[in-house]
Amino acid sequence: MSNYTPPTRDMSFILNDVLGFQSDIVDAETLEAVLEEASKLASDVLAPLNWPGDQAGTKLENGKVTTAPGFKEAYAQYCEGGWNAVPFTEDYGGQGLPYGVAFPVQEMWQGANMSFGLCPLLNQGAVEAILHHGSQEQKDTYLEKLISGEWTGTMNLTEPQAGSDLGLLKAKAVPADDGTYKITGQKIYITYGEHDLAENIIHLVLARLPDAPDDVKGISLFIVPKILEDGSRNDLKCTGIEHKLGIHASPTCTMQFGDNGGATGYLLGEPHMGLKYMFTMMNNARLSVGLQGVAIADAAYQHAASYAAERMQGKNFKSGERVSIDHHPDVQRMLLTMRSQIEAGRALTYEAAVALDTWDHAKVGLLTPVVKSWCTDMACEVTSIGVQVHGGMGFVEETGAAQFMRDARILPIYEGTNGIQAADLVGRKVLYDKGAALTAYIELMQERAADHAPAFAPHFEALEQAIAYLFTNVTDLDRVAAAASPFLKGLGILAGGALMAASMKAAEHLDDKEFAAAKIRTAQFYLGNILPLAATQFEIAAGGNDFLD
Repeated sequence: MSNYTPPTRDMSFILNDVLGFQSDIVDAETLEAVLEEASKLASDVLAPLNWPGDQAGTKLENGKVTTAPGFKEAYAQYCEGGWNAVPFTEDYGGQGLPYGVAFPVQEMWQGANMSFGLCPLLNQGAVEAILHHGSQEQKDTYLEKLISGEWTGTMNLTEPQAGSDLGLLKAKAVPADDGTYKITGQKIYITYGEHDLAENIIHLVLARLPDAPDDVKGISLFIVPKILEDGSRNDLKCTGIEHKLGIHASPTCTMQFGDNGGATGYLLGEPHMGLKYMFTMMNNARLSVGLQGVAIADAAYQHAASYAAERMQGKNFKSGERVSIDHHPDVQRMLLTMRSQIEAGRALTYEAAVALDTWDHAKVGLLTPVVKSWCTDMACEVTSIGVQVHGGMGFVEETGAAQFMRDARILPIYEGTNGIQAADLVGRKVLYDKGAALTAYIELMQERAADHAPAFAPHFEALEQAIAYLFTNVTDLDRVAAAASPFLKGLGILAGGALMAASMKAAEHLDDKEFAAAKIRTAQFYLGNILPLAATQFEIAAGGNDFLD
């Protein structure tokens, strides 16, 4: 089951050759060394725990969660290697490496074992929220231990009656005499809300002050530690863990705050600004979820390609010799469908990471919903194809192919459903700034696709028509909302295609001709088999709204 091999060569090719990644901190040699060391932990330690962890799951007893066998030891090894500190500021013990390096490293954790990788993913968001919005005292208290991994962080948004509509939140925060707050209420779907990996869990909790407005403008954000400074247990507990379709080794908790008078919490930032602060966590997490999509899709591809190379069935049409199924044209089509979209998704996600490093806020803002949505929808498709490559054996749990599909299915749902991401793209990232960021990115895509202009021309034309439709209907929010998802899908396919065109051009200059030939073949397949779907999505966006009531 542990046949995941981190694609370090592909990672460095995308960063260095396609995106032209540059850093004053990390040169090409250092990048290779970091990726190589991370790959050892991913393939040797985390990947072997993926299937057993899925089967064992987590256990809740008397409010305490026990993770799957081996997870606690693996987490200790992960922290001892300094991996939790990779992208964070050196001021609090981080390694200060750019996101262009951190994303490939994080991809390895998610590809090897997504249930494990969810813990540091959520912790990263907690660090960013405290770093950007916390007081100096809060930074000094929490950041060093969160960055080292000695403590872990969570984000507590959802309640039984309040999913995506956070204006319905009921959790309360009442001021205490000592400047703290007493938090009461219930939160659900809290990833790693309780576990045995770290000695403390720092919950970031959305709640309302007594004088708060009823809508989203009345939400504040609080730091609520599991263990208080004096070593006592805070008034919070895990009352249940979800029995889920996938990610069985990741505890998804129901958290109860304040059954015995109120959990002690500390206001983060200013009152009533909690939703704004939480988006610091969520935007960070949304890019990481898109990266999860790339990672688990790649793991499923590796699993399927390995099986296809070993499974003997049928004969060669010309020679009559028995062959493995990866010789069959339709299996080759499926494997290339998987691989080409993975490589396009990886390039798109890494491009967002590099934009984070260069402080290109407009590009990050534009790409975040596309990365989150397109890469996670892609993961569902690719992992499903992985089951198909296995044939009947893919439908049997023991082969492991189904786990990738089950695990991937959560990705389009959490951290804001993909429909919400599409609404964010067209509403905030296209219409709000009158298309300025998108116009700049279209010019970049056209530059990347210049060598294949005839193939791309109809898709850019369809994109322009879809943009015109959005602006023409800017006052009809129902029509804009109905167009949002196909518009995002088309943009993801087109952006991926432009990056694959750039990949093809970069591969032509490589000394490793075998690797270059594989890159060119994959890119050609994308342009011939995936890119044609872009114009269709844009046409749907501009004319597929007849279903509206």
